[in-house]
Amino acid sequence: VVFAADRQSDLHKIAEGLRPEFVIAVRGHVRRRPEGSLNLKMPTGEIEVEASSVEILNEAKTPPFEIVADINVNEDSRLKYRYLDLRRPPMQRNLVTRHKLIQVFREYFDRNGFVDVETPTMTRSTPGGARNYLVPSRVWPGTFYGLSESPQIFKQLLMVSGFDRYFQVVKCFRDEDLRADRQPEFTQFDLEMSFVQADDVMDVVEGGVEEAFGKLRGVKLPRPFPRMSYAEAMARFGTDKPDLRYGMELSDVSGALKETGFRVVKEVLAAGGAVKAMCAPGCGGYSRKETDALTTFVQGYGAKGLVPLKVEAEALAGQTAKFFSPAEQAALRAAVGAQEGDMIFMVADASDLAAQSLGALRMHLAEKLGMVKADEYRPLWVVDFPLFEFSKEENALVARHHPFTSPKDEDLALLDSKPLSVRAKAYDLVLNGVELGGGSIRIHRQELQRKMFTLLGISDEEARSKFSFLLDAFEFGAPPHGGIALGVDRFVMLLLGLDHIRDVIAFPKTQKAMCLMTGAPGTVTPRQLQELNVRVVAPPPKPA
Repeated sequence: VVFAADRQSDLHKIAEGLRPEFVIAVRGHVRRRPEGSLNLKMPTGEIEVEASSVEILNEAKTPPFEIVADINVNEDSRLKYRYLDLRRPPMQRNLVTRHKLIQVFREYFDRNGFVDVETPTMTRSTPGGARNYLVPSRVWPGTFYGLSESPQIFKQLLMVSGFDRYFQVVKCFRDEDLRADRQPEFTQFDLEMSFVQADDVMDVVEGGVEEAFGKLRGVKLPRPFPRMSYAEAMARFGTDKPDLRYGMELSDVSGALKETGFRVVKEVLAAGGAVKAMCAPGCGGYSRKETDALTTFVQGYGAKGLVPLKVEAEALAGQTAKFFSPAEQAALRAAVGAQEGDMIFMVADASDLAAQSLGALRMHLAEKLGMVKADEYRPLWVVDFPLFEFSKEENALVARHHPFTSPKDEDLALLDSKPLSVRAKAYDLVLNGVELGGGSIRIHRQELQRKMFTLLGISDEEARSKFSFLLDAFEFGAPPHGGIALGVDRFVMLLLGLDHIRDVIAFPKTQKAMCLMTGAPGTVTPRQLQELNVRVVAPPPKPA
C-alpha cells in the first residue's frame, strides 16, 4: 500500500502511525508496481495499492514474539499466546492441511459406501481400558459420565443396527501420562465394517491413505502395503512400529555364542535370555566416551549394558573382544553383515528387553547418522499380535488390544492351554516408525466373548455391569465385523514432516495436560461443587 506524501498528507500522517499487527481497512487504486520494484517472492509482489482512504479498525500491542514464519521462542510462550502463534504462515499451513486431509477422507469413504454417524462423547465409564475423565451429573447426584476414550462399543452397536459401513471424525479423551505425540484429547478417523475379514479393512484403508498422500503430498504409495507379523517386527527391529527407511536390523546371535567363555553372555543364556546384535555402519571410530553414552542410552530402556565391538580388517576390537573366539567373531560379523570400519553393538538380556533396548538404539543412531530420509514414506501393516499379555503389576492376563478383539481361528484351541500363544485378528498401520492406527476383527459370538472375559478375570456379573448393553445387543443377531481408528493428529504430523502433534492442533495442551492460554484445568466455586454434590479432598502427600 502506497501513501503519497505530496498528494495526501493527511493519509500519510495516519500511515506513519501504523504498527505491525494493526487491523486496517484501505481503499485505493490497484496498479502494477513500477519496473525494478517487482517482488516475485510475494504473492502480491507485482501490484501495489495507492491509498485513497485508510481506517484503523483496531490497534495492536507489541506482540510477545514476532509474527513471522521462523521464530526462536520458548514453546510455552507460543502456547500461551496461541492466537498469535496461529497467525504465522507455518501454523496456518498445518491447520489447512489438517482440514484438507479430513476432506479427502470424508470424500473417499463416502464414495466407498460409508455413513458418517456421530456417537456420544459422554457415556458410561468402563474401567479396564485407558483412565477416563469423569463428568459429575447434577441431575443424578453421586453418578458420573465418562468422557469416551473411543467410540469402540458404539460403532460395534452400529454394526448390530445394520449400518454396514460407518465412519466418524471423533474426539477421544484419555487421562494418561503424556509425551510428545500424545494429548489428553485427540482426534481419530474411526471406521467399522460388517461381514468383513482383516484383508477387507486393510484394503479400504490403504486406498484412503494412498489418496491422501497423492492429493496432499503428490506422493504415490505403492500398493499393497507390505505386511509383517508382530513376532518378525520384534525380532528384526525390536519394536512393533518399525521404520523401514534404513537398515541396521537386529540379529539374534544367541546360537553363535552358546559356547562362549564370556561370563556375562553365558549367564544370560543359561537363564533363558538372548543376545541381540546389530551393525552400525561407519561407527568403528567411536571413542570410549561415545560408546559409554550409548550404554547409558540403552540402560534407560532397562538393559543392563551394551557390548561395543569395533570391526577391523582381521578381527574385532574392544574391551570385550578378547572373550570371543575367532569362530565366534566371524559368526558375529556374518550375522549382522559388518564390514571393516563398522561397529557391532550387542545386548544380552531377557529376549524382549534385549530386542526393545537395541531397537531403541537403532532409531537413535539412525537419526544421529543422518540415515532418516524425510521425503521417503514406507507404510507397513503389522499383524498377528498376541491376543493377551501378562501384567506383572496385576499378576493376570490383560488384553493386548481390547477385550472385544477376536482370536485367530487357528489358535482357538490354545485359549485354555496356552493363552499367551494365541494370536489376535489385529492389525496396526505403521508409517516411518509411527503407529498411524490400529484395529481388529471383533468378537461377535456371545460364547466366545464370555470366554474372553473369563480369561481376563472378568466375572459374568462384572461383564454385565460394564457391558450389558453390548452383550444384550449381541442376543439380537450381530454380524461379523471389524474396523480401525487412524490418528488424525499423527497423520497430519507425518504428512508435514513435523516432530510434535502440538503443531497440528489448534489449541493443544502441554505434556502436563495444561492449557497455558486459558489456564485449564482450574478451580471452580464452592457453589458449583455443591450443585454437583462433589467434595474436593486434599491429595495424599508425596513420598519423600
